[in-house]
Amino acid sequence: MKKTVVISLGGSIIVPQKIQVAFLKRFKDFILKLLKENYKIIIVAGGGATARQYQSAAEQITNITDEDKDWIGIHATRINAHLLRTIFKRQAYPVVLDSPHKTIKNKPYKLYIASGWVPGFSTDYDAVLLAKRFGAKKVINASNIDYVYDKDISEHKDAKPIKKMTWKDYRKLVGPKWKPGMNAPFDPIAARAAEKSKMKVVVANGTNIRNLENIIKEKNFKGTILG
Repeated sequence: MKKTVVISLGGSIIVPQKIQVAFLKRFKDFILKLLKENYKIIIVAGGGATARQYQSAAEQITNITDEDKDWIGIHATRINAHLLRTIFKRQAYPVVLDSPHKTIKNKPYKLYIASGWVPGFSTDYDAVLLAKRFGAKKVINASNIDYVYDKDISEHKDAKPIKKMTWKDYRKLVGPKWKPGMNAPFDPIAARAAEKSKMKVVVANGTNIRNLENIIKEKNFKGTILG
């Protein structure tokens, strides 16, 4: 068995506004290729636009707490995870890991699909816990940005990419607290857990499949190394 790969697959590339069928076809082919090469893979699905649309709708109708928003987001990640599990029905463990501590029954599989767990953090934190559980040394945070930037690239065209950051500097950039729907490259709770576990995280654009392969196979890649 080659090494274990943990991918936190951002909802922003699964469902930015509508489900990205063409990307998911390419992603499936890529994962099947890795499985043939004997990698073990854990994919953690994010919530994307589905989560934000439901959260926004609820807010427009009534006062809701951050915990309520988180639960909506968690259920959005679960439907995205079920989509992925269905796509990989022949290869993946037959139950979505809706907790990073969920008991795994039957024979070991080479592919597991995971979702959000409980309120208080994003699926990035679940990915860190799963990386610890399965013995992976890093998490690939596959989102819709090429790098971590010194400011929000969606609001500042002059934002500068950062290719490498310590956890201390990263946490200064994003702050210490999690808010549901937070637009951070890697959530602050997950960052604290990764730092504690001496784990590295690579933030990269998940739609660039060749670049993802370069990250996994430790070749030159485009992205930010945290840790």
